[in-house]
Amino acid sequence: MRHLPRRDERRLGSAGDGDVEPTGEIAARSLGPVPPATVRRRVIVYGLVQGVFYRVTTRRLADRRGVSGWVRNRADGSVEAVFEGPSDQVDRMIAWARTGPDRASVDAVEVYEELPEGLAGFAVR
Repeated sequence: MRHLPRRDERRLGSAGDGDVEPTGEIAARSLGPVPPATVRRRVIVYGLVQGVFYRVTTRRLADRRGVSGWVRNRADGSVEAVFEGPSDQVDRMIAWARTGPDRASVDAVEVYEELPEGLAGFAVR
């Protein structure tokens, strides 16, 4: 089962995609006070990514980099994460997600752009 983008997100690409093709428009809406340099990305990671400390390592790295959000296992065996914070640090989290911790084997990563919500802290769900 694949994630279908909502109207307020845009697909940025996945491993092996080549070109990046948006799949939706970003809808304008009021989100409250969010620093202007804050970005939000939803990441779906496929492969051997459950049971290999993927979520715990993601939280540890996000905390170090000042990135807010959450990470969780999905029923289909993938891992889903939301990263919100400074764009350079969110980009570093996405780059790390493409390999994961030592015991992980990542087959594909989907990245979606979303509107920031002003999250604080990082949680394992």
